[in-house]
Amino acid sequence: MIDIRLKVFRSVAENLSFTKASHELFMSQPAVSKHIRELEREYNTRLFDRMGNSIQLTSSGKLMLEHANRILENYSTLDYDIRALQQETEGELRICASSTISQYVIPKILAAFCKRYPKAKVSLLSGNSQEIEKALLADKFAIGMVEGVIRQPHLKYTPFLRDRLVAVVRSDSKLAQKRRISLKQLRDIPLALREHGSGTLEVFENALHQHQMGLNDLQVEMYLGSTESIKQFVCCSPDSMGIVSIRSVKKEIIDGTYKMINIQGLDLSRELVFVEKQGESTGLQKVLKQFFLQAVQ
Repeated sequence: MIDIRLKVFRSVAENLSFTKASHELFMSQPAVSKHIRELEREYNTRLFDRMGNSIQLTSSGKLMLEHANRILENYSTLDYDIRALQQETEGELRICASSTISQYVIPKILAAFCKRYPKAKVSLLSGNSQEIEKALLADKFAIGMVEGVIRQPHLKYTPFLRDRLVAVVRSDSKLAQKRRISLKQLRDIPLALREHGSGTLEVFENALHQHQMGLNDLQVEMYLGSTESIKQFVCCSPDSMGIVSIRSVKKEIIDGTYKMINIQGLDLSRELVFVEKQGESTGLQKVLKQFFLQAVQ
């Protein structure tokens, strides 16, 4: 029932590439181009500006993408509801999660979910918390998972798991000789932190603000785009300290690669949350939430 032209258009629009869309959809590039031409003829407008080897969405294309996301999501909900009447859990669901969650929390649970519901097709992309919230507001995803700092009044946040950030150093560094440090000592230590826009950095900043401190009071050596980047940076920089989720370094702490340092008085606990548009969760989105909540109990 789904208009294949909308799926093709969305893939081209999100990849800004006919070639990448053809690979993603397992479709020939001429077929992709044909579907786009049909849409442009039907609405008598250009959807893409073609500039050499690159393309950009036109104003009509941006409007088409907003509607395509909503229409395809409605198709997915309809498909799920019809299947539910037949006692089947089936459909497609696009989700997005912060890098910490997508790397260290989701994989095991998602594997169990796909085993339990083999006819459900779930796709997962990763981004930082602000990127995920913007994508949800633009109807690019049905549901996201981020670190629990409420930022957008038009979104709904549902906690599903407790987490905390920890300070880690290389186990053979001079810093590793300390079990704990004060906030005053923290000011003099080179730090590797997540990038601006990440939930991890926001939690760290909020904790500092409780003590009338900010990032400008610290020696931030590097902002990095993923937890793994921070871990590798600290591994190659014996004088540096990283701030990461405890879930990302459990194995390395046990095997002695890193040592955890307590920062006295700094509360770095947080909640990991589902984030959605306001309203009742429906269809496969609701099933996924319930499955995750049961899995982490």
